Amino acid sequence: MKSNEYLLFLRSFVHSPKHVGSIIPSSRFLAKAMVRQAAWQEVKAIAELGSGTGAITQYIIDCTNDDTKVFLFEMNTTMRNNLQKNYPDLSIHPNAAALVETIKQQNMEQLDCIFSCLPFFNFESDLRETLVEQIHQALKPGGIFVAFQYSLQMKKQLAEKFVIEKIEWVPLNIPPAFVYVCRKKEDN
Repeated sequence: MKSNEYLLFLRSFVHSPKHVGSIIPSSRFLAKAMVRQAAWQEVKAIAELGSGTGAITQYIIDCTNDDTKVFLFEMNTTMRNNLQKNYPDLSIHPNAAALVETIKQQNMEQLDCIFSCLPFFNFESDLRETLVEQIHQALKPGGIFVAFQYSLQMKKQLAEKFVIEKIEWVPLNIPPAFVYVCRKKEDN
């Protein structure tokens, strides 16, 4: 990662710590722990929520093929502009809380996999609930949701909509993180 991306991340954190969640981008160890959870040969459409400076995005792109539809969501305008410069062929959007509507506008009904770098527990409970519901609706039956968090506080809320297949500890990240690997529960 380039030093200017570290500075961009740090400035964004200082400006809005509740929305950024960390002072530096995710480590390669965290990125690899996340992307290895997807069955890439079956993935046709994915989203990354809270793409930041693209620390995990590049690992996602390295796993996709030319036909894979990739949606990136980043609310920070400066980071989003940086993503658009670095990934001009990807579909980049500002609001993960409008995930379902956004993918439908792009002629996509559901996604195979969603990666999240969002600091869920920094958000108000209404926004957390909206995001979890949007992720659930956007995933196809049996779709995979992979999220990293700095605590286990989201476990109960995620278990309401997803089968938590495992939680992997990644100590080589600042701060260390938990990777939740969840599968969409079937609709009742």
